[in-house]
Amino acid sequence: MKIANCLFLLFFMAFAKTAFAQNIENQSVKKDTALARQLGADEYGMKQYVMAFLKSGPNKNQSPAEAERLQKAHLENIGRMANEGKLVVAGPFMDDGEIRGIYIFNVKTVEEAKALTETDPAIQAGRLVMELHPWYGSAALMKVVEIHNSLPTKGF
Repeated sequence: MKIANCLFLLFFMAFAKTAFAQNIENQSVKKDTALARQLGADEYGMKQYVMAFLKSGPNKNQSPAEAERLQKAHLENIGRMANEGKLVVAGPFMDDGEIRGIYIFNVKTVEEAKALTETDPAIQAGRLVMELHPWYGSAALMKVVEIHNSLPTKGF
């Protein structure tokens, strides 16, 4: 009988803890279905993107002045895509590896992302190449550009 009572007590404690935790979670995190719809979220708060790995390209023999011009045009292209809502995250890696940075595109297909990457002057010049992958991530990423643009930043 002691074993049965102990098992019942353990079951009751586990059930009570789970129910209590779910109740606290439901109370502390208000779900915003209107925002979820606006951001294109599925029932998990996620959505499909395309992630790009920007890699060193085969053509790095430009003059320093031309390399600087291409980098400026590359950054302007990033800004344009972000302002159009097609690019939600972009940034360089801080090491000197082959993978130079990432993009996360707000598009459904690799083909759409490929068309966007082809507008990049650094890609056109062969300084960078892209590796594209479908990716599933938080729909909240759609707010990154808006939040970033509200931060006091120095321009590039």
